[in-house]
Order: sequence, then structure tokens, then C-alpha cells
Amino acid sequence: MKWVVLVGSVRKGSFNAAIARALPGLAPEGVTVEILPSIALLPIYDGDIEAAGIPEAVTALSQAVAAADALVIVTPEYNYSIPGGLKNAIDWLSRLKEKPLKGKPTLLQSASMGGFGGARAQYHLRQVLVCLDMPVLNVPEVMVAQVHTKVTDGALTDQSTQSFIEGQLAAFHDFVRRQKAGASA
Repeated sequence: MKWVVLVGSVRKGSFNAAIARALPGLAPEGVTVEILPSIALLPIYDGDIEAAGIPEAVTALSQAVAAADALVIVTPEYNYSIPGGLKNAIDWLSRLKEKPLKGKPTLLQSASMGGFGGARAQYHLRQVLVCLDMPVLNVPEVMVAQVHTKVTDGALTDQSTQSFIEGQLAAFHDFVRRQKAGASA
């Protein structure tokens, strides 16, 4: 089984990117996890650009998402919502005829230096994903609060957080299998 990870932050020292980098080592046996290219590579969505032809970076992102069994989104919270770059990536993917997001089993994770761990971003993101017909694992939720105390030198080092994420990934593995079985029935 192959999962791809979309990171909602473009910051060089992103705590969310550190969590994303930890996922391959925490995933269940038999699951490969690949981090997608940075959302910073995508132009801001513009209907004129779309009419002129889908940018190569969007096409490559779409193909990677379409080829995966599932999507993981790891994002910070900006102003009680999702980062503009993440929304832009979703907007581009939603415009493609192939609809790579439709029906794609999806897992959400967030992290912040505050006490809520990006909860508001996740709840807002769920509203966006409903429109795209993306099944999202509801529980367990991973919202890493005070992430700056759990990441050292760009790596997730907090054992308790790693264990909790492992449990979420195991639940997601089961969720993806159920989604795929339901789709083929």
C-alpha cells in the first residue's frame, strides 16, 4: 500500500514537515509513505493559467496523488484556518478532469507551538474536503500541541507523540482497506 503526504507548510524548519518525515518509520508494515513535492512549487490558482494549460507542477502532483492508495495531509494552523498554500494546492487538484482527490482516503495531522495543536485548521480543512468527496478518518485525531518541545534538529523525537501517531496510522491502514473494499463491492 502506498500513501503520499501533502505538507501544508513551506517553511524550511517546519515542525509539520518534521512530523511528515517521521511517518515512513511509523507506518504499518507493508505501507510505503512518500512526501510530495513542496506546495511552494505551485503557482497561485488562476483561471487564466488553467485556460492556458495546467502547469507541470500541478500535473505531477495530481499524478502522484492519483497513483497513491491514500493521502495524508500534515498542516499547521494559520489564523484559525489552513495555510493559503495548502488551500491553493487543493484548489488546483480540484480543477483537474481526472479528480485525483475524489474518493481518496485521507488522514489529517497538525502541529503547532500552541496548546490546540492546529485543531481549528483540521476542522476547517474537513469542511473543504467534504466538497471534494474525500473520506477522512475521524478518530483518532493527531493534533500535536507544543510541537517545539517534541521536535529536535528537524526530527520528531518525542516518544509519546511517535507512539500516538503509530496508533493513528494503524487505524488509517484499516480505514483505507475498508474504503477500498467498499469501492470494489
